Amino acid sequence: MGFESISAKLDDLIQKAGGCAVVDGGFATQLETHGASINDPLWSALCLIKDPHLIKQVHMEYLEAGADILVTSSYQATLPGFVSRGIPVREAELLLEKSVKLAVQARNKFWDGVKDTTSHNYNRALVAASIGSYGAYLADGSEYSGNYGPDVNLEKLKDFHRRRLQVLVNAGPDLLAFETIPNKLEAQACLELLEEENVNIPSWICFSSVDGVNAPSGESFQECLEVLNKSDKVAAVGINCAPPHFVQSLIQTFKKTTDKAIVVYPNSGETWDGIAKKWMPSKCFDDDNFKAYAVRWRDAGAKLIGGCCRTTPSTIQSISRVLKEKL
Repeated sequence: MGFESISAKLDDLIQKAGGCAVVDGGFATQLETHGASINDPLWSALCLIKDPHLIKQVHMEYLEAGADILVTSSYQATLPGFVSRGIPVREAELLLEKSVKLAVQARNKFWDGVKDTTSHNYNRALVAASIGSYGAYLADGSEYSGNYGPDVNLEKLKDFHRRRLQVLVNAGPDLLAFETIPNKLEAQACLELLEEENVNIPSWICFSSVDGVNAPSGESFQECLEVLNKSDKVAAVGINCAPPHFVQSLIQTFKKTTDKAIVVYPNSGETWDGIAKKWMPSKCFDDDNFKAYAVRWRDAGAKLIGGCCRTTPSTIQSISRVLKEKL
């Protein structure tokens, strides 16, 4: 299967959205708004066990806000993480499957309700299965440092991701979203898994950045993207959960480095202390900022724009309205 056929579904959505599709926003933030308690190593994935109805509710809220892509609640959902909580492996696999099914159910319910109305400005959303980095599983902040230590090599990272990838793909998402990848090594591991498992749905690989210039590991994005550019398995590359004031220059960097679609969904600009497990006061973007900058990011070359931590359906509604106002 060639590049055109693998990426066709994503390309078609981008085209229908007017050249720039809208990704949803912060998940844990919204779950907490509805009363979920997720101060736990499993983070938002805890709701797959305790409050699946809230996950579906949040998906619906983002669809109503105008999201073209729903990202599943599986970012922190790993088999080792579930097993460490005493959950049997097969049950843990079913929880991973549930993360996709909840998003698909929400998408189908929402689309059935609007598709025959003449005044709507929605697209039938795609579901992206979230695959968080190895650092996200460690829950020690290393997804923002890229420092996995000397014992973590390419094979260990592939072993860590492989079964989760298989389960999520079999659950039937439209695409895969590898998120907050902090270094070249893990990006290569994700790519090799896509090749080895012959995954034939589109994927994007998003890095984080703490300095606005390089990956958290200190490696340049030119280095990180070099191997990804050679493969047709990755349809888009970009940045997530980095401060929004980094995004414009990073899009420009990526434009010089790749021909793939560029996806950006930054956080609000607040700083997460991975050790203390809390948000630190810092300069942040409000919805009006996101509305203004979304246009700049699109004009700079981004094809998929959304929000990450501490953004809300209101943020996504602002982005969606401004990007689709001429459609």
